[in-house]
This record gives sequence, structure tokens and C-alpha cells, in this order.
Amino acid sequence: MAVRREQSTLPEKIGKYRIVREVGRGSSGMVYLSHDPFYGRDVAIKLYTDVGTQDAREQEAARKMFFNEARLVGRMQHPNILPVYDAGEENGRRYVVMEHVQGARTLTAYCHQGNLLPIPEVVRIMFSAVRALHYAHTRGIVHRDIKPSNIMLTIDNEVRVIDFGIAQWTDGEVSGIRGVAGSPSYMSPEQVRAEEITPRSDLYALGAVMYELLTGARPFKAPNLAKLLHEIVFATPQPIHRLRADVPEDLEEVVWRAMRKKPADRFSSGLEFAAALTSVHQSLRSARNVIDARERVANLRGLRFFHDFSHNEIRELIKAAEWREYSEGQDIVRQGDMDDRFYVIVSGDVAVEANGAQLGRLGAGDCFGESSVMPNARRQATIRALGPVVVLQVSSTLLETLSAACQLRFNRMFLKALIARLQG
Repeated sequence: MAVRREQSTLPEKIGKYRIVREVGRGSSGMVYLSHDPFYGRDVAIKLYTDVGTQDAREQEAARKMFFNEARLVGRMQHPNILPVYDAGEENGRRYVVMEHVQGARTLTAYCHQGNLLPIPEVVRIMFSAVRALHYAHTRGIVHRDIKPSNIMLTIDNEVRVIDFGIAQWTDGEVSGIRGVAGSPSYMSPEQVRAEEITPRSDLYALGAVMYELLTGARPFKAPNLAKLLHEIVFATPQPIHRLRADVPEDLEEVVWRAMRKKPADRFSSGLEFAAALTSVHQSLRSARNVIDARERVANLRGLRFFHDFSHNEIRELIKAAEWREYSEGQDIVRQGDMDDRFYVIVSGDVAVEANGAQLGRLGAGDCFGESSVMPNARRQATIRALGPVVVLQVSSTLLETLSAACQLRFNRMFLKALIARLQG
């Protein structure tokens, strides 16, 4: 019975939109999954809560909150900002119609130590979010309520900044809501003091969100609101590397700069913030490439084909070769094809087939492609992956660009394999 009563409170329609179910609620209103019959698509409708008071100031604040978000129609078109399609008022109820993102979740899910995102993913998300904010800032809009629950990830991990309900506008036609507004844990010091709010206030909040995504802890915690606000204005957060040792120093510095107490000491714009994140991303990618190269050298050193190679010779060979992956059932080479490449199996097993018959199997450390030593030679067998397979693919042409010592070492192993294959 309780379910029926709860369902009966749902409005059947809002404007032309048919209500399907409730999907969320907040301090400013309810959000419903709805259907747009004209375009034949699902949408999300935010129905603003009646302030329930006769106080003219509160009614005016609610009206401004509505028009703040409603005026985004046609003004905020950015891939990382949740689009608003429509807005209206019906029987005294104000609503905005937005994109419905199936399977979306907010960053709140990744602010706990047991569910932290990889550092490169945090950098990617923050880069998209700061680009969205920069777009808004250049159009005279300051969000004022950046927090994990207002940054959404779609099912494809695309970023959407949401809820501009308490945004401050520099547009002369609509004055922003003045005074202290926002979520306390992510407020900038100037917001706490009820001073002038600028785009750098949003950048501070994004820095606080980034701190939490990296560590699983908010930068400031206190037993009550008064102490929390005091810490925001005067205290220094615990260093990030003490909470998560693998956070790079340059990334930690990006967070600190975004969260400086004085707005003038922070990034001058979202564009500068994004550039700093790009630099961190490039450093992370370079470090990842170094790690990948080390792992590949270690993998090859463990294969019998490369037992006599030095580390430098293996590294030299990796630069001239290709690291290829194949899935089960894929043909790596086909019988009758002309090919000048030679292969060493790094992991996995392959089947050797000729004229429709299976001749044998090869595994990690084995090689094939000996016929590439002969000009215009054709493959005598098909090599097919029996599961996931990784091979090192070496072109005869590129082999000639290696040092004489490396070529000699490779040719020696190549001939050993060829002789063993012929004897077999």
C-alpha cells in the first residue's frame, strides 16, 4: 500500500511531458524521468519546490534560482555541460527540462578510499570539468556550487557539469543570488566571507573536489559548521602525498594552486588550470611509457629466444619492432601470403596449419616467419591464435637499421630457429 501512495504523488504530466518516475531530489526541487512526445525522447525534468512561505524575499530568491537555470536555454552549449532543452511554468510550478543521461553517476561515488579512480582518470575528468567552467565563465556565469555531486559521468565516462541553480550572472537582465551560497565543504574563503565571487571561486571548488578524488578525504573537516568555515579561511589541508603516496608532486602542486586562500594567487582562468592539467597528463603518459618499456624488456628477457641478448640490444630491437596483440581465432599469417616479417611469441599459444591440416603448436619464446629470409618467399603455413596472443613483429627492412651487434645476435638466433625447424 505504501508504494501505491508514493506513486500516486507523482504528477502525471508537467507541461507536455509525461512523468515516468522520480530519479532524484535536492534542496531546490525534484527531478523526474519524463518523456517528450514531440521528439520521442526521454528527458529529465527538474520541478522546483514551492518555498512554502509568504516571505517576499524567499519567494524572490526562489524565482531567481529558477530563472538562473532556465536562462541557460540556448546559452550553454558545451559537450561537458548538461544541456537544458526547455523551461516553463504551469499552475504556479516552475520547471526546466534537461538531457536524461542513462546510467549516469556522479563523482560522489569515487570520493571514498576504497573506490578511488586511477590518477590519470582523475586528471582527465578534471580537465573536462575545468573546460566546461571556463566556457561558462567566458559567458559571465559563475557556478558557485561545484562539488562531486554536481559533476556527472555518463555511461561512456563523459563529463557533465550540472545544476547551475545558484549560479551568479553578470548579465544585466538577471541579477544573481547574493550572499553566502553553495556547499560548505567546497566553498572558497571569499564565499565564506560573503565577499565578491569570481570565476576563481569555482576553480577553488574544483581544486577541493580534486583533492577529495585523489585522497578519499575532504580538504577540511570539522565537528560543526562554524569550525569548518573557520578552517576554510585560515587552515591548511593535510598534504596529499601523506594520504596517497603515488600522487605526483606536480599534480599536488596543481591542487594547491587552485586552492590558494587569495583568489589572486590561484590560476588566472580555467584555461590556465587546463594547461597545467595537460602538462601533468603528458608527464604521466611519459612515465607510463617508461614503465611499459621496462616491462617489455623484462618480458623479452624471460623468453629463450632472447637469453643471449643484452638489455641494450633488446631495447634497440623493441624500438624497431611492433608489439602486436591477437585474439582467439585470428590469423597472424596466412599460407601463401608474401611477407617479409619475422615473429617471436611473447605470450599465448598459436596453431600451425598447412593445407587445412594442423601441424603443431607454438608458445611463448617460439618464433615463426623464417621464410622471410628469402626474397619474394610465400608463407608455407597459416599461424592462428588459439587464445589471446602477443607477438613481437620484426620487419626484415627495419632489422637492417639496427646496430651490427644487434643484427648479428638476431640473425644467429634466427638461423638456429630455421635449422631446428628444417630438422623437424
